[in-house]
Amino acid sequence: MNTFLSRANNVFAFTLTVLALLTFGCFVSTFFKDYNLPVDLKAVKHVVKHVKDFSVGRELNDLGIVNVDISADLTGLFDWNTKMLFVYLTAEYSTEKNKLNQVVLWDKIIERGENAILNYKNMNSEYYYFDDGSGLKGNPNITLYLSWNVIPNAGLLPRIFADQKTETFAFPNEYTYVRV
Repeated sequence: MNTFLSRANNVFAFTLTVLALLTFGCFVSTFFKDYNLPVDLKAVKHVVKHVKDFSVGRELNDLGIVNVDISADLTGLFDWNTKMLFVYLTAEYSTEKNKLNQVVLWDKIIERGENAILNYKNMNSEYYYFDDGSGLKGNPNITLYLSWNVIPNAGLLPRIFADQKTETFAFPNEYTYVRV
């Protein structure tokens, strides 16, 4: 017969099915959303030093110092399925030793309800920008990328990376020996 446990099991299974369908509907409703937004990115100041990198020994390596201007309004990325944004700035370049080098210079987590307008002027990089040798001095093709991950409540994790969010510059041909 229909016992109490049998009826409780049916109610529990029905509740889980409804919640699964609601979660899938949440995912489908934002699956085709375009997460690209205009961004103004500019490398303001960039110098290169030849210093000891104590993390890999006492070798002399190039240290790049980059100050950037970032201006972006990311409030349009928040909808009812967006939990938070992970925004990060990367530098990409090639050297004789390595065909592709990628370095994260700065990152920020923006949660729902926080200010999602980025307006940084002459901002220092958050992380050290070391090369594993002398590949930064005189390098003519350093490209900065501003990207973000949209962390949803339900669904896939899209990584946004577009050409309109780039800035290309060249490091100087001489090392800087003064404190910057």
